[in-house]
Amino acid sequence: NGENAAHGAGITEEIADEILSSGVDLITGGNHTFDKRTSWDFLDRKPFVLRPANFPSGTPGKGYEILERQGLTIAVLNIQGRVDLVPIDSPFDAALKLIDEISGKTKNIVLDFHAEATSEKKAMGFFLDGKVSAVLGTHTHVQTADERILPGGTAYITDVGMCGVENSIIGLDKEIALKRFLTLLPWAFQPAEGKVVVDYVVLDIDDSGKAVSIKREKWREP
Repeated sequence: NGENAAHGAGITEEIADEILSSGVDLITGGNHTFDKRTSWDFLDRKPFVLRPANFPSGTPGKGYEILERQGLTIAVLNIQGRVDLVPIDSPFDAALKLIDEISGKTKNIVLDFHAEATSEKKAMGFFLDGKVSAVLGTHTHVQTADERILPGGTAYITDVGMCGVENSIIGLDKEIALKRFLTLLPWAFQPAEGKVVVDYVVLDIDDSGKAVSIKREKWREP
């Protein structure tokens, strides 16, 4: 998920190209995807940079892409929650619509569910259990320890975590973030500097599109 790749908010075409050229196959988005005005112009040209599928019709970009690697196909869906975020179209309806559209093309379907509330993420996991290979939560920047395979064969985790500076407050300069909490003054956020951590999960999906395992991992910069 690269919605905060541009200095902590939004994403630009230049940064998207840099990420993709480094070996990343696809970039998902979220509520900050359009924080940079320039992102309004390039998403329609970049099939491997997604924005949430349940944004209003007419919004630049798209909400899913099907990747083909080494003879295998996998669909990546991007959907945003509504609880404590903007009141966009139902993420549950959007998920079913996309799955119906995609299921004839591939059995391997992974959802990046960008949402605030753990309850909404849990609900999406059980709602799609058996319909997708994995429901992976993003948005809070904090990796959760609840990864599991749901009864219907869908891998689930409430939040994958973040790629950012470890000694920070969800990637932001901790001193500035503390000033905001202690004074209630709107100090401008700044990305933290220092050694980074990369949170991620490893999925094993069988030939039927069911998840066999999910393992959360964390890489720390030496």
